[in-house]
Amino acid sequence: MADYQNIFTQIQVRGHVDHGVPLGPDNEDRYKITSFSHLFGRLGDAQIGPVYLGWTGLASLICGFFAIEIIGLNMMASVNWNPIEFVGTLPWLTLNPPGPEHGLSFFVPLQEGGWWLLAGFFLTASILLWWVRSYRRALALGLGTHICWAFAAAIWLYLVCGFIRPVMMGSWSEAVPFGIFTHLDWTNNFSLMYGNLFYNPFHMLSIVFLYGSALLFAMHGATILAVGRYGGEREIEQIYDRGTASERAALFWRWTMGFNASMESIHRWAWWFAILCPITGGIGILLTGTVVDNWFLWGLDNGFAAF
Repeated sequence: MADYQNIFTQIQVRGHVDHGVPLGPDNEDRYKITSFSHLFGRLGDAQIGPVYLGWTGLASLICGFFAIEIIGLNMMASVNWNPIEFVGTLPWLTLNPPGPEHGLSFFVPLQEGGWWLLAGFFLTASILLWWVRSYRRALALGLGTHICWAFAAAIWLYLVCGFIRPVMMGSWSEAVPFGIFTHLDWTNNFSLMYGNLFYNPFHMLSIVFLYGSALLFAMHGATILAVGRYGGEREIEQIYDRGTASERAALFWRWTMGFNASMESIHRWAWWFAILCPITGGIGILLTGTVVDNWFLWGLDNGFAAF
């Protein structure tokens, strides 16, 4: 028997199905459907389920299904319903927003952007309903709402790109299309049109928090794995009753980084870095075209850029 368990060990320990704590004040049970997966067990927990949806979860999945169906069927139609061509050209397929001639009209012909409006409505409803679900589940389980507000930070960036900024600009054509490469093309053209987004200070901050959060999460995950043999994965216990795992982890960080993050503070650092990435990015996009028309010229005026 292995002395300790982490992602690198091959031993899977399975016991009775764990249904978790009752949900909500009425002791509402989850659905009892559960199973085990050997592959999942190699990565982490082998148990799948039980699942709880509730009306917000169910409504979110229904709206999300409608959005994906509208996007997918429009993409299929664009390749004359050829499944082989659909799979081969999927990264290049797109569902575009209405043209600038339609402004902010909701009554747009389906083939001229109306499908994009419908897909956007259902996708936004799905995302917001899932946020409500996450918030209500957190309260029902007696958790803090940190996860919900982190999710809201990502929703903020999504709404800025697809709703808030287009409304401020007076045209749905300013929104991001649904597609892989067309979304990337939109990003590139957006930067070129407004004088290089790299001179946008909020874009700079967003990239700092993007790479910073990736670094912090990677280092923290690696640190916990490294002290897994000393029980480092039991972080709550290590927070209020510091043991050899947290002592060694802190010493390693001081020796290699010159900075000590505790078992608790590293999560606060990483949480703030993670949510500030979409928050600052959304602010930068929202200011583009509404307050600043050319970020390079703005950079010249404010000492950010030079010829």
